[in-house]
Amino acid sequence: MKFNDDLEKQIQLAKIAKAIGHPTRIAILLFLKERNSCYFGSIHEELPIAKATVSQHLKELKESGLIQGEVIPPKVKYCINPEQWKLAQELFGALLELNYSEKSGCCS
Repeated sequence: MKFNDDLEKQIQLAKIAKAIGHPTRIAILLFLKERNSCYFGSIHEELPIAKATVSQHLKELKESGLIQGEVIPPKVKYCINPEQWKLAQELFGALLELNYSEKSGCCS
């Protein structure tokens, strides 16, 4: 994957990185990964934070595409979006595989 010159991939990676840039969102992803899917109430019961805060974190994860929600009245069921999850793995892998050569000091 040519990562250095692909602005769109860099933008996608930044969006995903922002979404997982909070410990609560990482906890939500790990929770969903273990269960394949679950309802909002189960997520809220797992996390010691207000419902509104859980909703905001779920919104961030949905906007990044890492999770998806399905309304099953009166509940919302969430799961990891497998296509976006795979893309995230590829983008982070491409970033971390970039060649890095140590120099004789920082910024020299």
